[in-house]
Amino acid sequence: MNGVRWRTADTAAKFIGITDSRLRMSEKTNLFTPFHGAGLELANRIVMAPMTRRKSPGGVPGEDVAAYYRRRAEGGVGLIITEGTTIGRPAASSDEAIPNIHSPESILGWKHVVDGVHAAGGKIAVQLWHMGLRREPGTGPEPSAPSEGPSSEGAHSHAMTDSEIADAIEAFAQAAQTARAIGFNAVEIHGAHGYLVDQFFWEATNRRTDSYAGSIAGRTRFATEIVKAIRNRVGYDFTVSLRFSQWKVQDYSSRLARTPGELEQLLIPLADAGVSIFHASTRRFWEPEFTDSSLNLAGWAKKITGLPAMTVGSIGLEGPDFLHTLHARDTDRQYGQHQAASLDSLLHRLGDGEFDLVAVGRALAADPNWVRKVRDGAQDSIVTFEQSTLAELI
Repeated sequence: MNGVRWRTADTAAKFIGITDSRLRMSEKTNLFTPFHGAGLELANRIVMAPMTRRKSPGGVPGEDVAAYYRRRAEGGVGLIITEGTTIGRPAASSDEAIPNIHSPESILGWKHVVDGVHAAGGKIAVQLWHMGLRREPGTGPEPSAPSEGPSSEGAHSHAMTDSEIADAIEAFAQAAQTARAIGFNAVEIHGAHGYLVDQFFWEATNRRTDSYAGSIAGRTRFATEIVKAIRNRVGYDFTVSLRFSQWKVQDYSSRLARTPGELEQLLIPLADAGVSIFHASTRRFWEPEFTDSSLNLAGWAKKITGLPAMTVGSIGLEGPDFLHTLHARDTDRQYGQHQAASLDSLLHRLGDGEFDLVAVGRALAADPNWVRKVRDGAQDSIVTFEQSTLAELI
C-alpha cells in the first residue's frame, strides 16, 4: 500500500535487545497484561501521559511534585512519563516554573522524584523538551535569550546556526545521560505539537535551505542526530521514546505525512537511529489516521516500523479534548465538564495488537487511583476530570 516498506520485529530488535516473540502481542492482551519490550518490564500497559504543570519554582521539582508522581505509582500506573522537562539551552523554556534537567538543584529534585516512584514499585521516564519558536520572547529563566528554531519567526527569534544545532543535540544527549545516571527507566524526546524538534519536521516552520530541510527525510535529520547522540551516551539497552504528532498547537489540521508512504519516510530514519517506542500523539485515539484504514496514528507507526507504539488522546473521557480544556476560560463550562467514557473500543484495539501501550492524561491528573479503580471494576468511584483539576497537583 502506497509503497510502504513494513518493518520486521527482527530489524527493530537490534536497537532494543529483544526477540521477535516479545514484540508480538497475544490475542488476550488487555490493559493489565505485563509489557516486556523496548528495554522495559512493565506491570501493565497503562502509561501516565506527560502533562505540563508549571509547579517547579526555579525549575526544581520539589516535594509536592515528588508526591504527585509517587501517588500515580502507588495507584498502579505501569509507566509514568513526566511533564516536559527542558534541556540546557538558554531559550528552551517559557516559564521558570517548568522543570529542567540540567541545573544541579533540579537534578537532585528529579533524583528524589525517581526514588519515590521506585519505592512505590513504579517505573518513570523523563520527557526532554525544547519549546523552540513556541517560546514567547522575553520569557523563561533567561528572558534575554532570543527564541530559536529552524527558521526565524520575527525580530526576537532567529534561525539556529550549525553550531547552535550541534549544541542543542549535545544538550539532549547530556540530559539523557543524566536521566539514566539518576535512575530514570527511560527518556522520551518531545518531538510533537509544534515545539523545536517538530518545527524541524514541519515544512511550515522549517524553511531552511541546507541539509536539515527539503524532503521529509531531510527534515528528520535534526531528530535522528538527537537520537544517535543519545544512544552514544546511554547505549542500546536503555529505552528511548519519541513523541510525535501530526497536529500542532498552532494548527490542528496540519499534517507531517499525508499518506502512509510519507509517514514511512518520517519514521524509518528515526527507527534506524535508535528510537525504541513511538508515542503517537492524537487528540482522539479512535480517529483513523488515513482513509481506507481504521488504524490510528499509533497503529500505523507500529505497522510501518515493527516497533512498540503508544496511543493517547481522550482516553477514558467524553467531552472536549485536552487543548480546548487547557485554553478555555473559567466561565466556559462546556469546556470544563467531562464524563467518564467506555474503554471498550480501546480494549478491542489493544487486544487486536494495533498498539502496545496506552497513555492516559487528564483522567490520571484528576484521579491518581484511576488505574486501580479500572482494574477493580470500581469505575463509579473515579474522580472525573474538570478544568479546575489543572490548578493543583492532586
